[in-house]
Amino acid sequence: MLHRRLLLTGAALAAPALFTPRRAAAQEVTLRLHHFLPPVSNVHRHFLVPWTRKVQEESNGRLRIQIFPSMQLGGAPPQLYDQAKDGVADIIWTLPGYTPGRFPRIEVIELPFIAHKRASVNARVTWELFEKHMRPEFAETHVIAVWAHDHGLIHAKREVKTMEDMRGLKLRFPTRQAGEGLKALGAVPVGMPVPQVPEALSQGVIDGAVVPWEVVPSIRIHEMVRHHIGIPGSPTFYSASMLLAMNKARYDGLPPDLKRVLDANSGAAAAAMAARVWDEEGPKVEEMVRRRGNSVTEISVEEAARWRSTTAPVTQAWIGAMRERNIDGGMLVEEARAAVARLGEGVA
Repeated sequence: MLHRRLLLTGAALAAPALFTPRRAAAQEVTLRLHHFLPPVSNVHRHFLVPWTRKVQEESNGRLRIQIFPSMQLGGAPPQLYDQAKDGVADIIWTLPGYTPGRFPRIEVIELPFIAHKRASVNARVTWELFEKHMRPEFAETHVIAVWAHDHGLIHAKREVKTMEDMRGLKLRFPTRQAGEGLKALGAVPVGMPVPQVPEALSQGVIDGAVVPWEVVPSIRIHEMVRHHIGIPGSPTFYSASMLLAMNKARYDGLPPDLKRVLDANSGAAAAAMAARVWDEEGPKVEEMVRRRGNSVTEISVEEAARWRSTTAPVTQAWIGAMRERNIDGGMLVEEARAAVARLGEGVA
């Protein structure tokens, strides 16, 4: 009898040790992802939603990510990075360029005529440079992925064929370097997050904007302007870097197996998944705009060469500004150009 009681007591004492790991492994976590575009946007529907579903499925439903579009958690787009840093949101999607000067090294992909025409190439280039040179700039958060979109176009109320047509044209720009490029071409750059573009156009604050095709439907710019002007070939006039980042404490607090799921859906894989949205949805948007009867054109190859030489001082000025911050901007430019050429070889 005594022996039986000892066995039962031992089993009872062992029970927590046997079942605690299983309970810990079954922990469920819900994260909040905050961004600035509406739920009808391509990036929301075709990247963020599928990405969160993939994470949830691979975690057997234990890691859920609830998306809050259109700044539903409050604040303005330039505040998104700090929201991740401070824990207002668990994950954010934003543009580093919305806080000019804060992340100087990643600006290299945003300089005139550095980026490739395709987002798939720019995503690989940006992640490669990030891993080599840029990670310390984002040390206040856990970076899930960085990438850059495909070629940006000029969407304007009047036709643009030459640099002379740019003079006095008030154009919204997304990043500081795109703004400097527009200024060099004679335009009047006006900085604002992309959700503000429709109101600014309707009130005459701007005459147009530079954005990629992908975002056009969500801000209805094709309903307010009739001219859409591209730049032929690669490298292209401009791109903008993008960031998916997470609060460090929330990441560090995840159970190890859920960390592994998130890590498997981070880095180059997540960047490539995002890039496909721009490369696949862009042509669909362009076709929709053409069917609407809007004018879709490209400047000539000869004119593009003029634009490239005219904006070259923007890159030199950036290199000088980086030197003042003890950053080798020249090296970053050389590496970015080499990576675009190498990774973009054979990509039309």
